[in-house]
This record gives sequence, C-alpha cells and structure tokens, in this order.
Amino acid sequence: MAVEKVGEKYRCNICGNEVTVTEAGGGTLVCCGVDMEKFE
Repeated sequence: MAVEKVGEKYRCNICGNEVTVTEAGGGTLVCCGVDMEKFE
C-alpha cells in the first residue's frame, strides 16, 4: 500500500512493528520482507 499523507499509521502483521508517517514521499513501507498494512 502506497504512503499517501502524514499521520497515516502502518503495522507489520509478522512482528507487530508500528510506524506513523512524518513525511510522505510515496512508495511503500516494508517490514519482515512484506508490505506493512495501514490501520486506524
């Protein structure tokens, strides 16, 4: 899933790592070799 805006939150379904976007530059976030999933 492509990063679209500041403030979005993403989680790794494998290890549970969570990320909050502070600067949107496009692309996707990857952790443990798979794309991270956006959550609310």
